[in-house]
Amino acid sequence: MKNFVVKTLANAGALAVAIWLLDKITLSGASFGRKTVTLILVALLFGVVNAIVKPIVKLLALPLFILTLGLITLVINALMLLLTSWLADKFDLAFHVEGFGTALVGGVIISVVAWALHVVLPDDKD
Repeated sequence: MKNFVVKTLANAGALAVAIWLLDKITLSGASFGRKTVTLILVALLFGVVNAIVKPIVKLLALPLFILTLGLITLVINALMLLLTSWLADKFDLAFHVEGFGTALVGGVIISVVAWALHVVLPDDKD
C-alpha cells in the first residue's frame, strides 16, 4: 500500500513538473485545492494506464524495441500520456495534452522526474 502511495505521489509530482514546463499540457481548476485533487486523480489514471495498457503495447512492439534499440519507448510513453489525456476528458478531469510532439517531450520530462522522485521517496524496500 505504501508503495502505491509513493508511486502515485511521484507520478503527480512528475505530471506537475511537465505541466509547469510545457504550455500545451494544461491542468485547470477553480482553486488550488481543486487543481491538486485533479492532479492526484490524473496521476492515478496515469498509473493505471501504465500498469495495464503499457505492458501490452510493449509486448506487441517488441520487434520495434529491437529494431530501434529501445528508442520506441519514447513513443510509447508519449502515447500513454495522450491516452491519459483522452481518458481524463472522458472522466471530466481538467487535464489536456495538445499534440504528439508535446506528449513526446512531456513523456521524457515525466520519466526523468518520476525516476528522480522514486530515488528520493521511500518505498516498501526501505
